[in-house]
Amino acid sequence: MTQAVLPARKLVGTVHYGDRALAWLSAFAVVVILAMLAVIVVDVARGGAQAISWSFISEAPREGMTAGGIFPAIFGTVATTLLMTIVAVPAGVATAVYLSEYASARSRVARLIQVCVSNLAGVPSIVFGLFGLGFFISAVGRTIDRALYHGESVYGRGCLLWSSLTLSILTLPVVVVATEEAILAVPRELREGSYALGATRLQTIVRVVLPEALGGILTGTILAVSRGAGEVAPILFTGVAYYLPYLPTHLNDQFMNLGYHVYVLATQSPDVERTKPLLYGTALVLLCLTFLLNAVAISIRSRARKRSRA
Repeated sequence: MTQAVLPARKLVGTVHYGDRALAWLSAFAVVVILAMLAVIVVDVARGGAQAISWSFISEAPREGMTAGGIFPAIFGTVATTLLMTIVAVPAGVATAVYLSEYASARSRVARLIQVCVSNLAGVPSIVFGLFGLGFFISAVGRTIDRALYHGESVYGRGCLLWSSLTLSILTLPVVVVATEEAILAVPRELREGSYALGATRLQTIVRVVLPEALGGILTGTILAVSRGAGEVAPILFTGVAYYLPYLPTHLNDQFMNLGYHVYVLATQSPDVERTKPLLYGTALVLLCLTFLLNAVAISIRSRARKRSRA
């Protein structure tokens, strides 16, 4: 009996040390990531603090973007992000509901959709920009111009609408995967209880499944907003403007963007030293705007979880 007990004790001790080692490695990884984030944030904050002012945030650029503010870029970033979210989230949630609640395990259509979602998640962002140029602008936009505007270039050019739709396709896989996992995590007993009370499948999904999965859905929305707000490549060919000192008033107008503005100031400015404070200030505003959008989404998610628990 003694010989049978000793190996077990050794095994328990080995597992214990392994768990402690894994915990220390995980903590070390967290510290490294937080340190890198802190270095980036501190560097951007130190370089951009001197440029931040009310005029910098509220005015349009002037003098070849070496003076003035970045309000058109802020407006364009917020507008594209909101339009992207309005399109991507309902489409992603509907796709996830179909895959998890309606499609059978042997459905070829469901397998095809899953393969497409997986492939979209691995496509480089610049490819989405080329797709938006070829499909939305050249195909859809010019078809609308020929049908409604007698060939005049109204939608057959880069604009706010096509950039937002391109970003929505880019972020769609994130929403689909996060929502599908959240729906599958809802206990089966809740569905069966709803069916037992006489509810239809649609009523069960709308009133039971989606409210329980709302936290995961909002998590996917947060990830999508975070990625879409800082992307430049997808909008590079679909509507962003180099210099546009006024706000877009229609969906077919071009726009400025904070990410593209940072790229322009860093690579194409005739006077790098003069535009360096503006560069850091724009980067700081972009970080703050991204954090603000995430904070709003996280706040909505926490409130939804509290209501679900209640």
